[in-house]
Amino acid sequence: MARVILADDHDLMRRLLRAVLSARPGLEVVGEAADGNEAIVLADTLAPDLVVLDLAMPGMDGLQVAGAVRAAHPECAILVLSAFEAEHVAEAALAAGADRYVEKAAGLHAAAEAAAALVSV
Repeated sequence: MARVILADDHDLMRRLLRAVLSARPGLEVVGEAADGNEAIVLADTLAPDLVVLDLAMPGMDGLQVAGAVRAAHPECAILVLSAFEAEHVAEAALAAGADRYVEKAAGLHAAAEAAAALVSV
């Protein structure tokens, strides 16, 4: 079972992501964060296999969190989700340490597919 942390400042988005990811065999959401700082604390304490990050969050943004998680937990997969639809934003996320970038406009199921692919479930 792949352990997943969700980090998004919108409660509704976290609940929807939790529902979609939890419905997939092999994925277990073990923690949720409403800001970047909380996401790092959860990654350090829960040792997830995957962190799903919103790009725009209070405290530390998704790029900063991706870099911190990648440095501290190189084995952890990182998926960045964002409403931003610009190629340079995706490139920045990947350069910061994310394994994959998915636009929120692609839908929750696209995010779930990407998450499952990153942890091979």
